[in-house]
Amino acid sequence: MNKINLLIVEDDNNTVEEYKTDIKGFENFYLVGTTNNSSKAVEMVKEYCPHAVILDLELHQGSGNGLLFLKGLSELALPNKPFILVVTNNISNVTHSIARNLGADFVITKNQNDFSCKMVLEFLNSIVQTTLTSNFSSPSAAKAAERISNSEIIRNKISVELDLIGISPKLKGRNYLADAIEITCNQRVTNLCSIVAQKYKKTDASVERAMQTAINHAWRNTDIESLERYYTTYINPQKGVPTVMEFIYYYSSKIKKSL
Repeated sequence: MNKINLLIVEDDNNTVEEYKTDIKGFENFYLVGTTNNSSKAVEMVKEYCPHAVILDLELHQGSGNGLLFLKGLSELALPNKPFILVVTNNISNVTHSIARNLGADFVITKNQNDFSCKMVLEFLNSIVQTTLTSNFSSPSAAKAAERISNSEIIRNKISVELDLIGISPKLKGRNYLADAIEITCNQRVTNLCSIVAQKYKKTDASVERAMQTAINHAWRNTDIESLERYYTTYINPQKGVPTVMEFIYYYSSKIKKSL
C-alpha cells in the first residue's frame, strides 16, 4: 500500500499536536501539512494533492470555516478529490447535511464518548483499502504522488509562509530567502549566503542585501496583525525587523516542526 498523503485542517493547537503524535503509530499515513485557515487549506490541496483531509468545520481560532473550504474545493474541479473526513464539535444535522452536499464524505462528532484523535485515524485507516485504493490506480493520482517529494513539500511550505507575510515573488531576495530556508531545513551550514550566492553567480554581499531588503519590505508594507500572527518569535525592538539569519532560522525551524 502506498502512503496516504494527509492534510489536517484544525484550529485547536492541542488537537493538532495530538494528531501529530498519534499519526506516528500508523504506517499508511504521511502528514503533508496542517492549517487553521480554510483559504490556505484550499491552496494546500492544490499544492500537496492529499489523498485525505481531516476537516474541522468551525475554525474559531483560525480563519474561515470548513464549509468555505468545501465550497472552495468544489470549485477546483480536481481530477481526484481527496476523501474528506469532517471532525467537528457541531452536532447540527442541518450543518452536517450541508457539509455532505458540499462534498464531505463522512462526519464524526467530537462529543461522542469514544472520541479521540487516534480513533479518527483508526477510522480513516480502516477505509483506506476500500475507499482510497482506487485513487492510487489512476494515472493522474500516481503522477501526483510522484511529484510530492519531501523537498517539494518543504519548498511549497516556504512559498506559503512567504506569501502570508507579503514577501512578493517580484522581490529578488525572495528566491534567495527560499533557497536559504530550504538549505537550513536539511542541514546547518556556516556559509549560507555564499552557497546561495554561488547558485545565482552573485556576490555574498549582494545576496544578503537583497534578502534583508525583502524582509524590510514585508515589515514596511504588511499589516502588523499578519506579521504578529505568522512571525511569532522575538524581534529586537531597536531594529524593528528580523535580521537575515534570524528570519531564515525561524522559518526553517517552523517548517521542520510542521513536517
